Amino acid sequence: MSDHTSTGISRRDVLKLGALAGETASLTPLATSPLAAIAAATAPSDFSEMTITQFQALMGSGQMRSTDLVNFYLRRIQALDQGGPLVNSVIEINPDAQAIAQQLDTERQAGHVRGPLHGVPVLLKDNVDTHDRMQSAAGSLALVGTPPAHDATVAANLRAAGAVILGKTTLSEWANFRSFYSTSCWSGRGG
Repeated sequence: MSDHTSTGISRRDVLKLGALAGETASLTPLATSPLAAIAAATAPSDFSEMTITQFQALMGSGQMRSTDLVNFYLRRIQALDQGGPLVNSVIEINPDAQAIAQQLDTERQAGHVRGPLHGVPVLLKDNVDTHDRMQSAAGSLALVGTPPAHDATVAANLRAAGAVILGKTTLSEWANFRSFYSTSCWSGRGG
């Protein structure tokens, strides 16, 4: 087994990210280094440690927008999940997430807040139907391209509450209901 990922960064370098996270500001001269770019994108931040109540307070005071949150989490998914350590937990990003966040920011500016989830990004498992441009395939290639006729109740309720469905997460294919002896943590769609 190789000690390097497909990006040329060793496992040891990835482990160093924890130590580098607190020193991200001092990494500016190393910005061209792949390790420095990953460290900067994955370093703990206020957003990664805040509660929904804190998000709402910042958005309510105009110090933050839903689009800021969506962009932060998209960068974090790119750095941790689809680049860097390649966690592979997010199977698909909602191509409309930024537009939805902008719409919710406009609603907030007009004085309409749907509830405590207004503008907050959430991820749903790939087996939760969403009637949008994302797939709902339960991790199976057999369902790719077959859009659901409507949102699942949980997705509809989240949208009505103002949440931004940011994307879909991977899961064991068919939520591991393939057989009594199926292998967990594998899906045709998610790997």
